[in-house]
Amino acid sequence: MLIGIPKEIKSNECRVGLTPAGVHELIRAGHQVLVESDAGGLIGLTDELYRQSGADILDSAEEIYAQADIIVKVKEPQKKECQWLHPGQVLFTFLHLAASRELTQDLLESGASCMAYETVTGRNGDLPLLAPMSEIAGRMSIQAGIHALENPQGGNGTLLGGAVGVEPAKVVVLGGGVVGEQAARLSLCLGGDTTVIDKSLTRLRQLDTHFGPQMKTLFASHDAVELAINDADLVIGAVLIPGAKAPKIITKKMLRLIKPKAVLVDVSIDQGGCFETSRVTTHENPTFVEQNIIHYCVPNMPGAVANTATYALTNVTCAAIIGLANQGLKAALKKDKYLLKGLNIHEGKVTHQAVATAHDYKYFDPIVIFS
Repeated sequence: MLIGIPKEIKSNECRVGLTPAGVHELIRAGHQVLVESDAGGLIGLTDELYRQSGADILDSAEEIYAQADIIVKVKEPQKKECQWLHPGQVLFTFLHLAASRELTQDLLESGASCMAYETVTGRNGDLPLLAPMSEIAGRMSIQAGIHALENPQGGNGTLLGGAVGVEPAKVVVLGGGVVGEQAARLSLCLGGDTTVIDKSLTRLRQLDTHFGPQMKTLFASHDAVELAINDADLVIGAVLIPGAKAPKIITKKMLRLIKPKAVLVDVSIDQGGCFETSRVTTHENPTFVEQNIIHYCVPNMPGAVANTATYALTNVTCAAIIGLANQGLKAALKKDKYLLKGLNIHEGKVTHQAVATAHDYKYFDPIVIFS
């Protein structure tokens, strides 16, 4: 098959769909790869490196969309990219469709089959293609929060780890999944007074066993959340329902409970955000202030550490891409029920229940479609 890798055009998105090593694996499997010129240039992955791996370099993304059977990206397609997609083509990338009706409609109109990394599941119910980016985003959420807490950034001037004779910052992590675990890990390492809140007692027991008594855990009742955020300096929103909109854990009314100039980092913003007052920001302008509380809501956080993120992403996506290319979409999805869960849109139909529910579209069961 012909696999195309265009350059990412989302604001400050420096990642690329595959590294040269990933491209080489596809070519070893008997496929042809087209890479847009300078697709990886911002992280030192030159056109020459891709040529050495066996790729053909094309001058424009439009050429790649016109020719490729499978488009491999990192972030959701922008408006003009949606217009280049066509029936019979497969798009494989992060989509987060529950957060955008407009993008969902554009992809439905394209006639393409759209696979989302974030809804492909593993045999244990995990999200293997999302996990590396979640790990990175979790760690970055603490970095972003530390910076935003500084007085020159408008924060309350609290150092995460405190100082001798001075209490550390109080950090509350909403959600104990991959993002939450990584955020808690880094917060603890840097000396933060860290509490993780989750609705799963099983997950809280796992975290307690792993981190010990230095990390506090709370069951996610409404009262527990209100109590925890009351004296928090930094709150990390790490709530995920695969493929669906994130629930609003902190409402606008609850902001009055939080101390002035504290920081909220909404890692769930890709899925609409778990704070009612969240709105999408960018790496150029990452924060805004609502009711004297700083909000950080950048949806492509790993794009700021694109070198690390590109290699981490290729490590987990390459095998799935090869499987699709080797067997073709229909055969691959009939064979692998876990990969099938990645199919969000197919030939003008919504094939993921959470996306259909979010935007009130009719849901088409992909198992029936490919039976």
